[in-house]
Amino acid sequence: MKVNVYSIQGEVKEEIELPAIFNEEYRPDLIKRAVLSAQSARIQPWGNDPMAGKRTSAESWGSGRGAAMVPRIKGGSRTAFIPQAIGGRRAHPVRAEKNHHEKVNNKERRFAIRSAIAATTDAELVAARGHVAENIEQLPIIVEDDLEAVKTASETREIFEKLGVYDDVIKAKNSKHIRAGRGKTRGRKYKQGKGPLVVVGEDKGISLGARNHAGVDIVVVDNLNAELLAPGTHAGRLTIFTKSAVEKLGGLFQ
Repeated sequence: MKVNVYSIQGEVKEEIELPAIFNEEYRPDLIKRAVLSAQSARIQPWGNDPMAGKRTSAESWGSGRGAAMVPRIKGGSRTAFIPQAIGGRRAHPVRAEKNHHEKVNNKERRFAIRSAIAATTDAELVAARGHVAENIEQLPIIVEDDLEAVKTASETREIFEKLGVYDDVIKAKNSKHIRAGRGKTRGRKYKQGKGPLVVVGEDKGISLGARNHAGVDIVVVDNLNAELLAPGTHAGRLTIFTKSAVEKLGGLFQ
């Protein structure tokens, strides 16, 4: 499939052939597995104190007293230590040794990345994710390598406007809201939607120029993963590739 390569002024500069990776089969099941695997790998181990509820001198009275043979605090009849007692141990405590990582085979992970890359060419999937793509002539968006050296937010804003993706940045900015539940008191008060993903062959300053735009992520093509391409396990993210990134994709994730 041939697509246009745009300049940073939004004009068609040339035409190139997309690598075969953009024709990969769409597999939402594998994409979901790969994303959940990446998310579970970041879970911080935690657990209860192994001695919680057990720091007591309580002993059972034994049999023959007409009372339950549970540990009781000396000098009284209040129970302790057992799970059903006030201040007692937990019946099934969370253990820090538990492994939360959901593993995925390397071949499946690479297949999922290829499938998620191919999904960026599907206008229906991009629209289903909620991206604003009415003013975009083609998917995926391929831009000349000059984009990689842009270092200011004002320049990237102009480029996004000319490419027709700035409306999606505005949508991501307006989607910021306060999280429901206890998470708002635990250092993650706000939630914000995802905007365009910028995939470059080499970062020559674009990470500085685009990092202040809401919902925009920048990644070098070698570090591309399923979670960036399919946030929340939903493929079809609005993606901008530089020409060098597309050329490198031909030999990656095989």
